[in-house]
Amino acid sequence: MTQTTAPASDPQAIRFSQLLGLRDGKDAAQWARIRSTQLDAGRQLALFLLSANLIGAAATVSLFAVQVPHAVLAGWAALVGIVSVGVAVRRLSTRHRDGGYATQADLRATAFEGLALAIAWSVPCLIFEPHPGSNTAYVLWMILSVLMTAGAVAMAPLALATIAFLGGLGLSVTVKLLVIGSYTAAVATSLFTVMLVFICLNRARSLVVIRASQMALGERDETVSLLLREFEASNADWLWETDAARRIVKVSPRFAYACGLDPVSIEGRPFLQVLAGPSWDTGKFSNGLRNLADKLKTRESFRDLRLPVEVDGQERWWELAASPRFDESGTFCGFRGVGSDVTEQRASADKINRMARFDTLTGLPNRLMINETLALAMADAESWSGRCAFMMIDLDRFKAVNDTLGHPIGDRLLSRVAERLGQLMGDHATCGRLGGDEFAVVVRDATNTAAVEALAQRIIDTLSRPYEVDAHTLYIGASVGLAIGPRDGRTAEMLIRSADLALYRAKDAGRGVYHAYEPELHVQAEERRVLEMALRQALEKGEMHLHYQPVVDAGSGTLKGFEALLRWSSPQFGNVSPAKFIPLAEEARLIQPIGEWVLRTACNEAAGWPSDVRVAVNVSPDQLQNPAFVTIVTSALANSGLSAERLELEVTESVFMHEGLGATKVLERILDLGVRLSLDDFGTGYSSLGYLSRTRFSSIKIDRSFVQGASKGVKEAIAIIRAVVALAQSLGMATTAEGVETEAEHRMVQDLGCTKVQGYYFGRPLPVEEARSLAIRQWGNSAVA
Repeated sequence: MTQTTAPASDPQAIRFSQLLGLRDGKDAAQWARIRSTQLDAGRQLALFLLSANLIGAAATVSLFAVQVPHAVLAGWAALVGIVSVGVAVRRLSTRHRDGGYATQADLRATAFEGLALAIAWSVPCLIFEPHPGSNTAYVLWMILSVLMTAGAVAMAPLALATIAFLGGLGLSVTVKLLVIGSYTAAVATSLFTVMLVFICLNRARSLVVIRASQMALGERDETVSLLLREFEASNADWLWETDAARRIVKVSPRFAYACGLDPVSIEGRPFLQVLAGPSWDTGKFSNGLRNLADKLKTRESFRDLRLPVEVDGQERWWELAASPRFDESGTFCGFRGVGSDVTEQRASADKINRMARFDTLTGLPNRLMINETLALAMADAESWSGRCAFMMIDLDRFKAVNDTLGHPIGDRLLSRVAERLGQLMGDHATCGRLGGDEFAVVVRDATNTAAVEALAQRIIDTLSRPYEVDAHTLYIGASVGLAIGPRDGRTAEMLIRSADLALYRAKDAGRGVYHAYEPELHVQAEERRVLEMALRQALEKGEMHLHYQPVVDAGSGTLKGFEALLRWSSPQFGNVSPAKFIPLAEEARLIQPIGEWVLRTACNEAAGWPSDVRVAVNVSPDQLQNPAFVTIVTSALANSGLSAERLELEVTESVFMHEGLGATKVLERILDLGVRLSLDDFGTGYSSLGYLSRTRFSSIKIDRSFVQGASKGVKEAIAIIRAVVALAQSLGMATTAEGVETEAEHRMVQDLGCTKVQGYYFGRPLPVEEARSLAIRQWGNSAVA
C-alpha cells in the first residue's frame, strides 16, 4: 500500500528514511533536488573535515610516538591520510550542486565514507596500548571527542554518513572502555555519541526544511514574476480605479492609451462617461454599460462583464472585473479593477459561432441553425395561431456524380444547388444544408398551403435544370418531403420526422416529385420499424427457411438444379413476402448475416443431392462489398463438402453500379474457385455489355417480364429474348428463361433458343424435403434410363 507523505517543508512530515535517502517523498523530483542540496553542503565542508582528520592524526601520532612502534604508527597515519583525502576528493569532485538533482544511491554512497573514517579512527582506541599510569588514554579520548564533534559539524548534511562515522567510532570507544572496566566512561561515551547523532539529525532536518521552503518560495516567485511579465507585456490589459463618486483616479498610462485619451485629461472624469464616449450625450447606452452602472451603484464585486467601447472612431469590446474598496473604518472608497481588450477574442468567438451554425461548403445554415430556425418558427406559429412549414430535400442521382466524376466536382455541384435554392427564398423562408446531398427549407408563414406547395414544385423544377460544372453538363433532380406545423407535428423534432417520412414517400413514388405528410405515413413507418425488429431476431429464432425451385433443361425437361429462395414465416406477421423483407434487410444492414446463412444452408443441403444437380444462390450487392465474402464462400464449400462447380451464384446488374467498391474483383476471385456465376434479371436494370464481356458468367437469366411479353406477341420482348440468346451463344453462355408458367411459353422459349427454363410450369418453389425427393427421384430415373 502506498503511503502518502506531506511536503518536505513541513518538519513533522519528514521521515527518518527520507532524510537518510532510503526512500522518496510524495514529490520525487523535489526530493531529488533536496538530496543534491545535501551533497552540495557536504562538499562545502569537505576541506574542514580533511583538516580535522589530519590535525587529529598528527596529534595522535605525537601522543603515541614513544609507546607504539613507529612502523605501526606510520601505517595507521597513512591509512587515516588516504581515507581522509579520498573522502575529501569524493566530496569536492561531486557533480551535484544546489538546484540540481541527485538519486537515492548518490546519498546512500556517503555511508561508506563515514564508515571508512570510523574504521580508521577505531584503530588507536582498540589497538594502541598506552603506558600504565599515563594520561595517554585521556588525551586520546579528548582527540577523538574533538574529531567526532568536527565530523558531526562537517558531515551533518549527510545524515547517513554522520551516523556511520559517529556510530562506528562511538561503538569502538565504548567497547574498549567496557573491556578495561571503565563502565562510567563507557556510558558517558554512549550518551555523547547519541547526543551528537541527535544534533546531527536535527541539523540535517533543518537543512531539508529550509531548502524545501526556498524551492517553494522560488517557484511562487517565478510564477508571480511570469504573470507580471505577461501582464506588463500585454497591451490589452490595464488597471483602473475610481473614487466613491465613480470618478477615475490614479490613471495608469495603459488605461489612458486603451481609451485613446491623455492620462492628465482623463484624471477625475466620471468612469461611465469615459466608457460611454459619444453616446453619453445621446443617451443611447449599451446593455453592458447599463449593467456596469448597476454594479457600481450597488457596490458589488463583478467579473467577466463585457461592453462595447468606441475608441478613435472604432468599436472595441472590453471585459472588466473589479471589487469595492473600503478604508479602515469601513467607509466605501470606490472601486479598483482590471480591464482587458477582448475585441479579437470576440471576433474569434463570432467566427466559431458562425462555423458552428453555417455549412462551410455552401455557406447555408447547417443542421443546427435550421433546427433553431424551425424551433423559433414553431414558437411564433403557436403564439399567433399560425402555421409554418418544413421541407426535406434530397437530390436524385447525385451519388452517381460523386462516383463517376469525383468528390471535387460533387462539391462544386452542391454549391450551385445552394445558389439556386437561395434565389428561391423569400422574406419568410430560409434554406439550409443538413449534410451530404440533403437540404431543408423552413417557411415561417405557411398559412397559404397552395403557395408552399408551389414553392416545393419550383424547387424541384429549378434544381432539375442542367448544371455546367468544369466542362461537364450534369443532370440531377430533387425529391421533396413537406410537413406543415403544428398540424403535422407540435415540436420541431416531430415536424422534421414528418417531413422525412413524406420524403421517403416521394422517393418511393419515383423521385422528382414532392409529397405532403399524411398520418398513415407514420403508421407505415411504425410498421416498418416493428418489422425490422422482428427481422433482426428471425435467424436466431429459426423463423427463416429455404424453398428450392427446379431449373430444367429446355429441350428434355431434365432437372439441372434448384434455385434456393429465402422464405420468412413470422409468428407475428405470418408469411412475409421476400419483396418486402429483402429490401428492408439491405437497408438495415442485415443482408450479410442472412445471406451467409442462406449460402451455408443451401450448400449443406445440395451436398446430399446427386452429383449432377446444382444449387443457385442469390447474392446481394452488399454482400459483394464485403472483402471477406470469398472466405465465406470457401468456408461454406469446405464445411459442406459441396464441389465448387455445383454452386452457382446469381447477381443482378446493380452490382456493376459500384465498381469502385471492388465487387468485380470479388467476383473474379469467386470464379477462380470454380464457382459458376449467373447474371439475373438481365435487361431490367443497368445493362452493360462491357461488364458482361469481361466477367466470366456461365449463364444469363432472362426476366419473366420479357417471357410474358413474348407469349403475348409483344415484338420488342421477342426481339430482346432473341438478342440475349444470340449474345449468350456468342460468349459461350447458357440462357435461363424465368417465369415459364404454361406449355405454350415453354415451347416459345425453346424455339427462341433458351437452354434452361424455370417457372411454375415445371414446379413451384418446394420445401426442402420435396426438393430432396425430387432430386433423388430424378437421379433414379436417369440411372434406369
